[in-house]
Amino acid sequence: MKISTDTTQILQPYPGVYAYYDGRINKRLYSPQPNWLDDGAYGLGTASYAIVDGDEALVYDTHISLEHAQLIRRHIEELGVTKIRVVLSHWHADHIAGNEVFADCEIIALKLTAKAMEDNRQELETREPIISPIVGPNRMFETFMTLNVGTRTVELHHFDIHSADGNVLWLEDEKLLLAGDTVEDTVTYVSEAAHTHKHVLELQRMRNLPVRRILPNHGAPDIIAAGGYGPELIDANRLYLQRLLDPTQRSKAEGQSLKDFIADNTDSAIVYCEPYEVVHRHNIDAIKAAGL
Repeated sequence: MKISTDTTQILQPYPGVYAYYDGRINKRLYSPQPNWLDDGAYGLGTASYAIVDGDEALVYDTHISLEHAQLIRRHIEELGVTKIRVVLSHWHADHIAGNEVFADCEIIALKLTAKAMEDNRQELETREPIISPIVGPNRMFETFMTLNVGTRTVELHHFDIHSADGNVLWLEDEKLLLAGDTVEDTVTYVSEAAHTHKHVLELQRMRNLPVRRILPNHGAPDIIAAGGYGPELIDANRLYLQRLLDPTQRSKAEGQSLKDFIADNTDSAIVYCEPYEVVHRHNIDAIKAAGL
């Protein structure tokens, strides 16, 4: 089934930095039946990114479908790019679904990501919409790597947040963080609940970077287009997790909507988005099931 990209927006928050944003509208893209694309990535809104300098481009995640990946590749090639590298933020479906489109390129990821993709191959190949073939990374690293994209320097940093294989891009000169799913707006998605205490510590470590602006993969398109979020988004995501780890606060959350729960959080970094109500319920259940 061909997936439409008619609702995809190409945003340019900074010179040479492009966001390919789709979703967060009252529409289903793939199927009326429950599926990871409509009920997760598209409903919450998803961006993949490209950093372009001269004839070089670094693509950060290959988006939610082959069609979206084709749009990204077509756009950067129209800009004159002839050398493309891909960096994966982590192994989840909405970040690697378009890898096949870039199979002839260098695809860079953490060793943890390569292992997670292989370990979860059956899930990726059987959940609707399926991802097949699975195209994994062909260049891997442990915790840190530096790349040059034309005249720009991009650092890759491992953070165990959201997923054990979280990998962010740090542009030191611009003090710009491309954060993958390590932070989200409205709230983070708890995918590995047993590691939530570690995620809180890692968010504290991330806060040590002298971040000026953040471009997350899941956020509000108008904020991304305007240059992204301030470093307070890291604090807001950390505070949310800390509150869910507190039995008193978690009990309060169980009896409230997400909208009401975050109203108690005075951090203005959070922007309420209704589809995150389902994420909030999932997060509460996941942390309780993990016995935290």
